[in-house]
Amino acid sequence: MQPTILERAQHPISRRNIDPNVLKILYRLIAAGHAAYLVGGGVRDLMMGRRPKDFDVATSAHPAQVRELFRNSRIIGRRFRLVHVFFGPQNIEVATFRRRSEEVVDGDDPLIRQDNTFGTPEEDAFRRDFTINALFYDPGTYQVIDHAGGVSDLAARVIRTIGDPEVRIREDPVRMIRAIRFAIKLGFAIEPATRAAMELHRGDLAKASIPRLAEETYRTLMIPGADRALILMEQLDILDLLLPFLSEHLRNTELVNTSTVRNLALMGAAIEQDAGAISHPLALACLYADFYHSRMRDRPPEDRFALVEALRARGFAKADTEHMRLLLEAVTHMVTRSRMLRRLARRPYFADARLLFDLITPTTGTALAAVDEFLAPPTASATRPQPPGRRRRRRRGGRNRHRDRGANPPTGGDDTSLAEAVQPEASAAADLPENSDS
Repeated sequence: MQPTILERAQHPISRRNIDPNVLKILYRLIAAGHAAYLVGGGVRDLMMGRRPKDFDVATSAHPAQVRELFRNSRIIGRRFRLVHVFFGPQNIEVATFRRRSEEVVDGDDPLIRQDNTFGTPEEDAFRRDFTINALFYDPGTYQVIDHAGGVSDLAARVIRTIGDPEVRIREDPVRMIRAIRFAIKLGFAIEPATRAAMELHRGDLAKASIPRLAEETYRTLMIPGADRALILMEQLDILDLLLPFLSEHLRNTELVNTSTVRNLALMGAAIEQDAGAISHPLALACLYADFYHSRMRDRPPEDRFALVEALRARGFAKADTEHMRLLLEAVTHMVTRSRMLRRLARRPYFADARLLFDLITPTTGTALAAVDEFLAPPTASATRPQPPGRRRRRRRGGRNRHRDRGANPPTGGDDTSLAEAVQPEASAAADLPENSDS
């Protein structure tokens, strides 16, 4: 099958929009006699006039050959070895062309367990998940190479698997979550056959790697439009397999009007303004805020920890889930303005808790000013005046004098009588106001 090739005048990609370090890698590989292309989401985004978040490189060079060309690199991976090339904090992934997974006999489980065979550029394109992610850009000829029909699907704004949707979804069930993310992120529709395969084989998510499921869930629910991603996951009955507590909480409700969906809409808007402001624990807390405050906050501690344990069993890190619990409990104290709140304000996680509270305020109905006023230190004018009372007058000599007096009490034979010894105390009492409390 011949690929569709777009010449420079037929596409909008310009080298000015490609990271200079990525171009360095591409040109060094080409100069060494290897084929090298910009691939995947970077090409897709450039074709749409968007700024790519990152760039991936595919090459005919094997990992050891890439490592020889770039001293600032490291070989990683177990199932399939990749090379990461470092430019300071920047990390660019370079992968060798891979062959499409072997065809399976009807009735066999097509889940990919081995995917580590090198291949050609065409074979690499056909082993990718969706047509729009299988475009190659050649920096030597400035051509866009389309093996799988991605250009036409970009124009039609659809998410379509490459090849038979049922086989491709069963090969890697995590592709269901990725399809949802791309549909929301790009504003595309999921092609009907692909959507039908997702609905039919959603149970295969139980076979997928637990850490990958957690990572893809984070990536799908931490984007602008996270509320729409959550709705689509629930409509496709995928949320029940990923986050069952949350799915049960949302079931039989009008999703668009729930506090959970509104909270995610507010979080998505915050991510759009500053993607670095929302951490994994904060995203989890925002996701579960309504569930926690409507169902869990008045229940025994062991019930509240059940949510944390359930999330850990589904691959979410212990540090993330524990931090989430602390944030949700802190927000409870903010809503009720309990005395504990002033102590929590000194905890290291309070800044995240306050950010969470600010995000979900429209759904909690608690005014921000009320919490600020509660936490504000009292002013001098607001301090209550102390009632008049007796002031203790310190005697010279302090404890030593009392000790000396106790050890050597005055006697009648001394020059100073007992009456004279206690006279100063009697005089001090006589100077007090008549109505003072003793």
